[in-house]
Amino acid sequence: MSFKPSQFIIAALAGVATALGVTIATIQSQSSFTDSKLPPQPSNSPLLSSPVPNPQAGINPVSPTIANNPESPAVDTPASPKPQPIVLSPRVTPKPQPIVVSPPDSGCKIGMALVIDPNPPLNVRDRPQVSESKIVGTLSNNTFVSVADEQNGWLRITDPISGWIAKNRTKSSCQNVNQRISFPAGGSEAIVQGQIIGGGSHSYLINATKGQTITLTNHQQVLPLILTPNGKVLADNSDLEGKTKWTGKVPVTGDYTLQLDSNFKGYKYDFSIELN
Repeated sequence: MSFKPSQFIIAALAGVATALGVTIATIQSQSSFTDSKLPPQPSNSPLLSSPVPNPQAGINPVSPTIANNPESPAVDTPASPKPQPIVLSPRVTPKPQPIVVSPPDSGCKIGMALVIDPNPPLNVRDRPQVSESKIVGTLSNNTFVSVADEQNGWLRITDPISGWIAKNRTKSSCQNVNQRISFPAGGSEAIVQGQIIGGGSHSYLINATKGQTITLTNHQQVLPLILTPNGKVLADNSDLEGKTKWTGKVPVTGDYTLQLDSNFKGYKYDFSIELN
């Protein structure tokens, strides 16, 4: 049996149509199956990206931190700490150092001097000058001389030989000293250092109030006598001899005298006084 070309074309078109119909039927069948499995959706229902929980009425939501820790306060943030008061330490003013008091060695009457020539012996001259003067004698170091007069840096001596000696080759002190001790603001202690060469009296005055305490501490040889404003002895030799410290109460208000006396060749003194 033979076919014409036109018959072949018709047969091919019929096959294509049949295949296309089968494909469309299969797609419609799958779509119907999928739609049958889905629950019906309301036509106007909005599409939500994620479900939102609906808290129960009257119950506040609790943060996870509070839920896990029952003892924590029911607040979202911790309470700020109360500011603490600033306590300022009182400013402490350091106590002033003790003042040092010494007697003058010029502008006063000199009764005795001690020879301390760097190139001994010391020449004694017949007049107060180097040129046109005669040497009438010499003196060894540490010799005490009695002084009768002073003139232009020269001392006229009468013992152990009469004549003139250069003052700057000797050491001397004022015979009589009457000096006031004035404590600085906030201070209450003084160190008194000096020397009496020969006879004389060195006195130091302090003003004290009744009830205060005077403390004397000896650093050298002797402690001074203490006289009250009316001249009575507050502490004498029997109270001070052999002691390195003495303490006593001030009986009345006024100026008290710390007195050191010498009737022979003198001595050095070094003591401190504290008034509280």
